[in-house]
Amino acid sequence: MSDKPNDSRPGQKINLGSEKLKTFFVRHLDKIYAAKMHLVTRLPLIANEAHFIDLRHAIGETVEDVEKQMARMELIYALLDAETNEANSSGLIGLVDDAFADIQLHQSEPEMRDLSIAFYMHNIESMEMASFQILQMAAVKLKNKQVRQLLKENYDEAKADRTLVLLIASKYVTSTKD
Repeated sequence: MSDKPNDSRPGQKINLGSEKLKTFFVRHLDKIYAAKMHLVTRLPLIANEAHFIDLRHAIGETVEDVEKQMARMELIYALLDAETNEANSSGLIGLVDDAFADIQLHQSEPEMRDLSIAFYMHNIESMEMASFQILQMAAVKLKNKQVRQLLKENYDEAKADRTLVLLIASKYVTSTKD
């Protein structure tokens, strides 16, 4: 038998502590913010590579949404009396950079290039949704309704962008010749 107490007992309360939770929250908000800064500069370049006009427009709409999301995130920082910090967001940024590598791989094949763009745009939006969703849950413990609302708006926008890209990809795949 182990001398350690069983930390996974049913009904055991978890104490995150307000300062630990705020540190976690801000650190992860930093990661998303840094990735969005990267997206704002890279997405217009991806849009220029898109052959399918609907995909190009969806990327343009996503850029506008990312800028609105960043503005909301800046408001969250102010509400929490926190500052943005350069975060290790290599995972999120790596996904965007992988998209560019894949797009370049299919440079001479517009159909495959567009399918790659749709694939990565869908993945990026999915990752953003998951991040905002977890932060929304953490925000409940921060006891700030305005922060929760701003995160919900970002989540809803990311979800709408992901759905749009999925619909465009579906339309694109069914309209291409075999």
